[in-house]
Amino acid sequence: MRDDEILSRISDLVDEEHALRDKLRSGQVTTDEEQARIKELETALDQCWDLLRQRRARRGVGEDPDGATARPASEVENYRQ
Repeated sequence: MRDDEILSRISDLVDEEHALRDKLRSGQVTTDEEQARIKELETALDQCWDLLRQRRARRGVGEDPDGATARPASEVENYRQ
């Protein structure tokens, strides 16, 4: 996946998150449904950002960014900022 594709995916996930919050406010989804999906979206966003950072890091040291791979959610979710 290229950087522009990752950024597009990030944008789509953020748009879905905003739409989901609007649905919660209008009563179209329950709090439980919203929270469950938000958790999934946050995980997907973390994976996308991680992949983008990997690609940029590889490019920064002269390596092929296409060598970066998406890491499992269990690994990405345990990072500390």
